[in-house]
Amino acid sequence: MHQKSLYKSEAGKAAILNQYNQLLAKFTVPYEEFVLNTGYGATHVLASGDPSLPPLILLHGSGSNATMWIKDIAKYSKHYSVFAVDIPGDPGKSEEKQYSLKSTAYSEWMDDVLRALQLEKATFIGISLGAWMAVNYAVKHPGKVEKIVLISPSGIGPQRASFIFKAIPYMLFGEKGRDKLSRLVNGNPEVPEEAIKNTKVIAANFNYRSETVPIFKDEELSGLNMPVMLIVGAKDVMLDSIKTVERLSRILPDANINLLHEYGHVLINLTDRILPFLTGGVNKTK
Repeated sequence: MHQKSLYKSEAGKAAILNQYNQLLAKFTVPYEEFVLNTGYGATHVLASGDPSLPPLILLHGSGSNATMWIKDIAKYSKHYSVFAVDIPGDPGKSEEKQYSLKSTAYSEWMDDVLRALQLEKATFIGISLGAWMAVNYAVKHPGKVEKIVLISPSGIGPQRASFIFKAIPYMLFGEKGRDKLSRLVNGNPEVPEEAIKNTKVIAANFNYRSETVPIFKDEELSGLNMPVMLIVGAKDVMLDSIKTVERLSRILPDANINLLHEYGHVLINLTDRILPFLTGGVNKTK
């Protein structure tokens, strides 16, 4: 696929990475940063938790990076050896090249990540495109996925075509428009101001993916033989969360399905809901 620059300018890239480092200063638990060598370039990782604990891999959404998990890591790292990964082609510290979602690149990349971390198997939590990445890997390597948590996942229910038409007018009005668009996407008044600020810095300086996210086939999803948890917001303006719930409930009737009626695409403060599922709980909420 044609590769355009990820960033609108070198100054814009510097602004995003500066914001990244400012957010790192907000870590409340010990962590380390390191870079893995993969067949798809350097992959930057934030790691926390006792290495002897079971591994948990966190995958951020499109146009984001591993810093989105900083507050969650504090809780997850009590139970897991946590690895928050910067996905190549997004505004983090990994390889800048974006690979086609229709290719095998990202499943092969994820396999390289596990190999570099010397992991035979891991639990995954992904949000939006990160959830798509987790499913994409689990479909091809189900034996390497212990459990999987999908937050506002792409690739199961359809994208809302109307969203792009809503988004265009906002983008014409500079910072104020981006602020309104961010709040529309968030659909959640609880999103911290620092997170909104980070989103705005990225929106002003990053060229987002334009490729349509592939929808998984029924036979691919039915092959997910590990425990699966789904969490979506009913007010999601980007993805049809109702159809996501209906489809996954039909294909995986034992999945732990959570439809949050008052929330949109960006879902936060979910660790207390997710941890019981990861550590053995099976409560279903619709």
